[in-house]
Amino acid sequence: MRYTQIRGGLSQVRHKASWKISLSQEVGRCPLFLLEYCMTHPLVPQIIDLAKPVAEELGLELVGVVFHTNQHPPVLRVDIRNPHEDTGLSDCERMSRALEASLDSADIIPDAYDLQVSSPGIPRQLTCDREFVSFKGFPVTVSTSEPYDGKQEWSGQLIRRDETKVYINQKGRAIGIPRSCIATVQLVDEPR
Repeated sequence: MRYTQIRGGLSQVRHKASWKISLSQEVGRCPLFLLEYCMTHPLVPQIIDLAKPVAEELGLELVGVVFHTNQHPPVLRVDIRNPHEDTGLSDCERMSRALEASLDSADIIPDAYDLQVSSPGIPRQLTCDREFVSFKGFPVTVSTSEPYDGKQEWSGQLIRRDETKVYINQKGRAIGIPRSCIATVQLVDEPR
């Protein structure tokens, strides 16, 4: 196998398939562990059924799968996340080797393809405690499901999240927004 580093992940040429799938996670619409299909194909459920337990067995989370069929050979990209620490090259390599074995033994993808395993990069929406700690001080926009204190959107620098509220710094003033009314907390390029 030939491995090349890509965006914090690995790429290896495999000899199989041509199809495309995209998975997404939306805070407020589905829990993090559920994957929502954006495109369907007869092989999609089988690939996810193979990849998800492989990731879980390695202590990883399956974040997304995309099959780019407009390239030669087609590229199967699998995004994973290590929920306990930063996702590293060793996580990508372990997932790549294990997923390769599962895909080969299942023999469900008939043609050649390039398997790439990588981390999803910086999340735009903050969802878990670890992300709220990691992005302390970063600019965020907090959207509420219903108006809180007359507004449905709050922007500022993230201070912290506790059991009941998310705190942001808005022009030197700390504002606590109740978690019960928050729809999303989104990273932004700069505060509004």
